Formats: sequence, C-alpha cells, structure tokens
Amino acid sequence: MYPEDLKYTAEHEWVKAGEGPVRVGITDFAQDALGDIVYVQLPEVGSAVRAGDSCGELESTKSVSDLFAPVNGTVRAVNEALADQPDLVNTDPYGEGWLLDIEVDDDAEVEALMDAETYQGQLDPS
Repeated sequence: MYPEDLKYTAEHEWVKAGEGPVRVGITDFAQDALGDIVYVQLPEVGSAVRAGDSCGELESTKSVSDLFAPVNGTVRAVNEALADQPDLVNTDPYGEGWLLDIEVDDDAEVEALMDAETYQGQLDPS
C-alpha cells in the first residue's frame, strides 16, 4: 500500500530521493484522513524550510491541516497544478499530487526517515 522506494515521516509526508532535490507529498493515509482537498498553500520557491516546522497548509472539506517539512533545506519547486486541481492530492498522492521539491541540506536526514514497513507499522500497531 505504501511505495517501498519512498521514505516517510510520522506526520504522514513521503519523501522520494534521487538525483538533485527530493520530492515531497502526503501519504494515502493522510489524504484519506483529510477528505476532499479543496485548497493547497505551499511555500515560495527559494524559501528555507526546517524539518518538523510547518511549511504550508492543506485545506479539506473537513479541516485545515499543516504541512510539515520532512527535512532541512531550500524549496526548489512547488506543484503549480495544485492551484487549479488540489484534488490531485486525493486522486494521485504519490504521482501528480506531489507537493514540493526540496534541496536537502544533509542527505543523512532523508536516510533517517522511516521506510515503508516502519511507517505501516506505526499506523497499525497490532
């Protein structure tokens, strides 16, 4: 249910590492818990983010929830498509519904995040 090639946070963000900046989004669990997302507020490109700090908001028909930065770094891109189609976060949270790209200050921060099995385990501690 949770892609194995991603890293996860306790706040239900996912991080995809590769060459260059990491891509960040929210998990299927998070989008399901939020309900229909109607507005996404993201940080400005070029702004610095700190791991664990709020860097945006997701507004749904149920509530407004903070988006937390999973790592320290600089925002290099935001998903402009979400301005007109915030529901992409619901329909494709691991693809077209990505949120932002961050140039990470220290790659070790990404490695320290949870793998899919650990993330799944903290959701269902049975």
